[in-house]
Amino acid sequence: MPETIFIGVAWPYANGSLHLGQIAGAYLPPDIFARYHRAAGNRVLMVSGSDQHGTPITVRAEQEGLPPQAIVDRFQAEFVESWKQLGITFDLYTSTGTKNHEQTVHEMFLRLLQKGHIYKGKTLQFFDSQAGRFLPDRYVEGTCPRCGYARARGDQCDNCGSTLDATDLIDPVSRISRTKPELRESEHFFFRQSAFNEPLLQWLSTGKEHWRPHVRNFSLGLVREGLPDRAITRDLEWGVRLPVEDLGEGKRIYVWYEALMGYLSASKEWAQRQGDPEAWRDFWEDPACKSYYFIGKDNIVFHTIIWPAWLMAYGGLNLPYDVPANQYVNFGGGKASTSLGTAPFLPNYINRYEADTIRYYLAAIMPETSDSEFSEEDLVRRNNEELVATWGNLVNRVLSPLARTYGGLVPEPGALKPSDEELIARGDEMLRAVGGHIAACHFRDGLRVAMAYGAEANRYLSEEAPWKAATEGRAEDAARAYYTALCAVEALKVGLYPYLPFSSQELHSMLGHGDTVAEQGWQVRRPKPGAALGKPQPLFRKLELPTNGGGTA
Repeated sequence: MPETIFIGVAWPYANGSLHLGQIAGAYLPPDIFARYHRAAGNRVLMVSGSDQHGTPITVRAEQEGLPPQAIVDRFQAEFVESWKQLGITFDLYTSTGTKNHEQTVHEMFLRLLQKGHIYKGKTLQFFDSQAGRFLPDRYVEGTCPRCGYARARGDQCDNCGSTLDATDLIDPVSRISRTKPELRESEHFFFRQSAFNEPLLQWLSTGKEHWRPHVRNFSLGLVREGLPDRAITRDLEWGVRLPVEDLGEGKRIYVWYEALMGYLSASKEWAQRQGDPEAWRDFWEDPACKSYYFIGKDNIVFHTIIWPAWLMAYGGLNLPYDVPANQYVNFGGGKASTSLGTAPFLPNYINRYEADTIRYYLAAIMPETSDSEFSEEDLVRRNNEELVATWGNLVNRVLSPLARTYGGLVPEPGALKPSDEELIARGDEMLRAVGGHIAACHFRDGLRVAMAYGAEANRYLSEEAPWKAATEGRAEDAARAYYTALCAVEALKVGLYPYLPFSSQELHSMLGHGDTVAEQGWQVRRPKPGAALGKPQPLFRKLELPTNGGGTA
């Protein structure tokens, strides 16, 4: 039976260009996953959007002397173009600035308030007396009390991934005045997160064997320490307004809570755009639907603890089935950062390299279990040695002779030998294995299996040497070998499609098909003798490393 799959993808702050660390960590994996499931005949909804209320946006807006919305509009448009160029197939990419999102946030807030899961309380918050304002979490920096990282933020430490309160920081300073802020009392709404400590512990301890160990262990560790109640409002002028007036002016819902609700609000917006406003329920209320959340490791706690606790409090909505969070892609020995400007920014690379080259390289180094390092030299090497010399070479070795010698038609193979049948059967096995790896969110393993089959098909051609058989008058042997290799190309085209959608579709047309690879489905089409093939073209081009340096902005 077809599966129903919900895919929630991390919402990037609209404060700067996307970088390749983000793509490898949170945006390419769900697209590979979604493309496979769609091709396999499963029902998929993949949503995300730009987070326009994060304090990184107001920080940049103040730096540029612009209103926050101007920053959001600039990068929202750039993000949408980036998804198109890179082939990221969201069913809906929206933003947290829609009326629909505000309505969803208000409805969830009021329901939790009515059920007693939200209450008012007072807390100490940092105040910059020089600037005359309370400081949102990200406006406070200091040393992480857990790992000693000197540039931790008031909401989180990017080095160890710990969730923090600004008051936890050692030697805190204001990002505005660079002075030490003072603590002042402020009234806020709190989420009674402590009430969900045991339910979360039981949930995380049961049926999570398919989770990545670092995600499960990190989450269990935090819950076992005991979860505090958390303030869910902030002293801000930029963000989603409260649906009640109890706290007065100058308060907004904390961005991390309202952004998490974006998964639900985006699903409702998608349903409305489909002309079926209730269609979102199939992905949120049907227990058979599996919900996957693709994020980086710095967002684990929000998706394995805070969001599930909120969903438990709300009631009736599916909890995450899996949170396949990736580690970091480092750049120049350190974590890529938009805010710090230390990253290989996507716009610089998408204008320099083909989208499939970028997708292939990032899939090959995807930081699934440990940090990886981005290297432009390695990108060029892998393109030349793997995409060009292995996969592209296999396609050329098969299609070019068929165009020259067989008039662009699929040859009649005659009786196949056991070695031919074995290679063809291995193609079916490869497709099942790649699909299994992708479904389990083991994307690097899936790519390795596919490319290993490409190398096997190249060895088969070298051993059979059909070009030699043709010159020696053994036309039947040449036709048989070319046909067998063509079967391998057909299989590998499908296996690589989730990773290399653009070149796979080009190859699909070269193979004489008028539909799309996705429409073909997750299966191999056996070539029909006598069928017309398209004109062969190189799938990839050999690259040279640019001499003008890296891709930071």
